[in-house]
Amino acid sequence: MLIRLNDFLARAMLVLAALLAFALSFLVVADVLGRDIWLSPVKGTKEIVEISIVIICFLQASHAVRSGSMIRVDVVLELCPLWLRRALMVLGYLAGAAFFALIAWGSVDGAIHAWVSNEFEGEGALRIPVWPARFVIVASSILVTIQYLIAALSVFEIFGLREEAGEVPHV
Repeated sequence: MLIRLNDFLARAMLVLAALLAFALSFLVVADVLGRDIWLSPVKGTKEIVEISIVIICFLQASHAVRSGSMIRVDVVLELCPLWLRRALMVLGYLAGAAFFALIAWGSVDGAIHAWVSNEFEGEGALRIPVWPARFVIVASSILVTIQYLIAALSVFEIFGLREEAGEVPHV
C-alpha cells in the first residue's frame, strides 16, 4: 500500500513539475518578447523563475529515484561480485535516504517560519510567497527518503528472485 501510494505521488508530482515547467516556458517567452518588442518585460519573471526552478527540481526527485534515474557509477557496480554489488547498492540507497531525510529535517523550521512570517521573494510590483517552495522541499524530501528506503529493501527482492535463474538484473 505504501509503495503504491508513493508511486502514485511520484508520478503526480512529476506531472505537476512538467506542467509548471511548461507554464514557465510561456512566461519566459512573454518576458523576452516584452523586452524586445514593447521594451517592457513581465514584472516578477526573475522571482517566479527562481522559486519555480526549486519547486520543479524537488517535485521530480522522487520519480528520479523511483525510475532509477539518479546519478550513479554503473561501471564500478559491473566490476563487483554480486554480494558486493548488493551491499554497495543498499549502502548508496541508505546514504540517499539519509541525505534527503536531513534535507527534510533541516527545512521544516524554514518552511514554518516562511508561513508564519509571510516571507516573500522580490520587491516592488510583484512579491512571491516563499512558503510553497519551502513546503515542497520538505514534502518532496520525505517522499524521496521513502523511495530510497523502498529501493534499498527491493535490492534483496530483485536479486533474490533473478539470482536463482542465473540472471543479474540491471537495477
